[in-house]
Amino acid sequence: MELSKNWITEKHIDFEYKKYVLLAWLHHVSENFNLHKLYPSLSELVEHYRNAVALKKNKQNIYDSFPERLSGADLKNFKLMYDKLMEDDALMQEIESIISFSIPQFEKYLADGKQLYEFIESKISIYPVGVVPLHVNEGYIILLVPGTKNTRVYEYQVTIFENPNEKFRSIYTRHIADFTLSIALTIDSIKQELIRYNKNFPNPATYAVESSIFIPVEETMLPLAKRTLMKYVTN
Repeated sequence: MELSKNWITEKHIDFEYKKYVLLAWLHHVSENFNLHKLYPSLSELVEHYRNAVALKKNKQNIYDSFPERLSGADLKNFKLMYDKLMEDDALMQEIESIISFSIPQFEKYLADGKQLYEFIESKISIYPVGVVPLHVNEGYIILLVPGTKNTRVYEYQVTIFENPNEKFRSIYTRHIADFTLSIALTIDSIKQELIRYNKNFPNPATYAVESSIFIPVEETMLPLAKRTLMKYVTN
């Protein structure tokens, strides 16, 4: 279930209807949180909250977000002309009521998401596998899937963007292999397999990430592993 970016101003603008739409989506978010699925719900919550706050601060944003209809053409300047489908002040008041209702709702669920994030983050540990090379901006992440002997291996690369004032980092990952741990196949021997897989990395930076509780891999473990790794290699 998704909540459109322009959910406040699109389709039927009625407070009770929009309240139903929002609460239905937030119920979906709550169900995901109960299953320890943080993403994409948490990032979508942040985006919708920021949009609602921006709309509240700037009514021009509300006007700009309205759909348009073609009203004519300026043939001299080769331009099409559009009218905003905005009716009257009563409509604006309805939108303001929707925004005023939605902001505290978003804040409540964001607080729940933040609390869940911090709890799960406290259950995740990261440690290097073998000797750590000087170059750690690319290498491998080995995810130890909770409750199983399965591991997922991802290639990672940290990218740095700079402007005159600050530096930004992002991390890209690509799933490359799965393994099943055994007496013969350990974390260290997985690293040796990875070295044989890519001889251009004779000693790749390799980190194992594990959780002491069961969490979904794609929706929670991998996103938190990426953030944890980013902090680890930056420090």
